[in-house]
Amino acid sequence: MVGSVDTLHRSLYSNGSIHNFNGLEEKLDELRLLLSKTDGDPLRIVSVGAGAWGSVFAALLQDSYGQFREKVQIRIWRRPGKTVDRATAEHLFEVINSREDVLRRLIRRCAYLKYVEARLGDRTLFADEILKDGFCLNMIDTPLCPLKVVTNLQEAVWDADIVVNGLPSTETREVFEEISNYWKERITVPIIISLSKGIEAALEPVPHIITPTQMINRATGVPIDNILYLGGPNIASEIYNKEYANARICGAEKWRKPLAKFLRQPHFIVWDNSDLVTHEVMGGLKNVYAIGAGMVAALTNESATSKSVYFAHCTSEMIFITHLLAEEPEKLAGPLLADTYVTLLKGRNAWYGQMLAKGELSRDMGDSISGKGMIQGVSAVGAFYELLSQSSLSVLHPEGNKPVAPVELCPILKTLYKILITREKSSQAILQALRDETLNDPRDRIEIAQSHAFYRPSLLGQP
Repeated sequence: MVGSVDTLHRSLYSNGSIHNFNGLEEKLDELRLLLSKTDGDPLRIVSVGAGAWGSVFAALLQDSYGQFREKVQIRIWRRPGKTVDRATAEHLFEVINSREDVLRRLIRRCAYLKYVEARLGDRTLFADEILKDGFCLNMIDTPLCPLKVVTNLQEAVWDADIVVNGLPSTETREVFEEISNYWKERITVPIIISLSKGIEAALEPVPHIITPTQMINRATGVPIDNILYLGGPNIASEIYNKEYANARICGAEKWRKPLAKFLRQPHFIVWDNSDLVTHEVMGGLKNVYAIGAGMVAALTNESATSKSVYFAHCTSEMIFITHLLAEEPEKLAGPLLADTYVTLLKGRNAWYGQMLAKGELSRDMGDSISGKGMIQGVSAVGAFYELLSQSSLSVLHPEGNKPVAPVELCPILKTLYKILITREKSSQAILQALRDETLNDPRDRIEIAQSHAFYRPSLLGQP
């Protein structure tokens, strides 16, 4: 009887985890079958970019499927050479010693001593080095599982079956243009899942938005049906700590449904949707207004009243903009507001707005902030302003009944542009934008959008 129990125990557990928990191996086998993987040929998944969300995404996959070593290989690529400064090394040492499981793991891997030496200033740590031990430079307080890190991009991607884009939108085109050089001899077409939230603006032949999935498509020639976007109202560190969260994977049905099933976990529910570009654009839009929310919070000493006034104005502008971008914008209302809400509560863009308003950061420091990564909302402010200031997109202004560029009905977007891009105004200007001298009710902006045929498919590159 004891032998039977031991046998049962061994069959249930592998590497300390419940073997095949929630049908993990079956889900892996189903995806392998769809990708025509044979025995002895592992499914190769690589995350390109090691920011907070990219690292967490890779770690979630490693935690779930890493035990099936013969069937799947999970790796993450990041550039080599990024050093960890002394203050961060000291904080990292505190985090390690506050977590007994992490401390024991590092001692067992003979890796603890280098963190002691880094704390003392006797050694310089590198971002790719600590990532192998499960520490993301942009998220030091949340230890991850150890990850297989590759610093050579060609080695990382050349035979990958699934590539996860964890890069900022501002870096996506450049890196995937390099990747395309390594895929010239490929026979099979990879699947790409983009996590990036940000947009670019293009004015020719007509004003339109360029999203990260479109950048990838143009850079690599991978068909758009093989490129998907995953996003949702979530904070990376909280997802890894198993706070209940959800997301949507958007794209062609052939891949989005099996991938939604593959990625779904008890605490991380993944739905699927066909509307790829619109969800991707909305993911960038909320970052714009999150920066302003952070400014308002800092300038008013976290006044609930001021923040609610800002929320009313910024959501009315977002609704106005979605009517330009989506034929059925009401379908986006819930997801867009949820994503906006979580970003205002705890996102890096809101934090950035707060730090600017407090004078603890300046625009001269750039958009990539140590310990936080790329602040995507800054470039998105420039892109949305540039697009919506085009006279070819004119709408009727309610006063005077004259045509104006859409941005003229978005005072917060205009103000953020003057603060962040042209730098002709200080953060204080955001409060003036709230004190609407025209006395227009934010509801009026929504009614204008809902009562006119605003939809401009050309903005999303559609005929």
